[in-house]
Parts: sequence; C-alpha cells; structure tokens
Amino acid sequence: MGLLSGLMGNASEVADADLEKVLTNTLADGEFVEKAFKVVRDMFIFTNKRLILIDKQGLTGSKMEMLSIGYSKITKFSKESAGHFDLDAELKIWVGSDPTPISKEFKAGDNINEVYKIISQHAL
Repeated sequence: MGLLSGLMGNASEVADADLEKVLTNTLADGEFVEKAFKVVRDMFIFTNKRLILIDKQGLTGSKMEMLSIGYSKITKFSKESAGHFDLDAELKIWVGSDPTPISKEFKAGDNINEVYKIISQHAL
C-alpha cells in the first residue's frame, strides 16, 4: 500500500502472513478468512461467519481492539462505486439499531464488489 493512499484512508488487501499474526487463536473451528483489507493500521476482515474489525491504537500500534460482528446483526449495507473523477469507492455497514454506519473507502484497484458480495451472501 502506498503511503499517500494509506494516509488518505483508502483500503488495500491484507497479506496472509499479516492475517496469521493478528488472528492467532481468534478464529472458531471451521471459520476462515474470505477477504481482508487494511486502512492505514486498521483491518476490515470478512470470514465465513462474521466481520472482524481491528483497530490498532497508540504510536506503535501494539495496542489493538478487535470487534466481531455476526452477519445476522448487519441490518443494511451500501456501496458507492468509484466514478471517473472520484477514484475511490465506499462501503457502509449498519449494525443493529445504531444509526451511524461503519464506513470504509476502497481505492480503485480493490474490488469493492467482491466485498459487497461476501456481505450479501452472509447477511441476507
């Protein structure tokens, strides 16, 4: 991921080696990662059972908060595709009765449609 892209909050795919470090002893039996994205230091991980949001905190990023959201708790979701002048796409996910969505931007090279399909398969 380029520094400028990361600073602007765009998402890029996460390498398997990085996922192994973060998800050690986290996944349930039979659970596997379908797609994972990184925005600066934070991660947006889609498994076959849930959505895992990882928020790295502090100067070194050694402190980490992990939020698990079961797909059944997702009440609605949307995507805004990239346009000719705006090269970023945006994904929004509403959880439970919270009126504020979880929102992430995806750079043009990342396939937001694939992520949207993963959510559609599990949340509907």
